[in-house]
Amino acid sequence: MAKTIVVKQIGSPIRRPAVQRATLIGLGLNKMHRTRELEDTPSVRGMIAKIPHLVEIVEERG
Repeated sequence: MAKTIVVKQIGSPIRRPAVQRATLIGLGLNKMHRTRELEDTPSVRGMIAKIPHLVEIVEERG
C-alpha cells in the first residue's frame, strides 16, 4: 500500500504570484478549505514546501 497524505488549502490564492497559484492547481486545490488525498512522493512534498502558508498537511496515511 502506497503512503498518502491529506492536504488542505488554508490560504487564498488572491494577490499571490502566478507560480504559487499554479502550484495550488498542480496539487488539485483551487478553493478554500478543500482537501485532497495525494501520494506521498518527493515531488508532492516539494510543491507543499513551496507554499506552506497556503496549505497544511492534515493527515499522513500508510
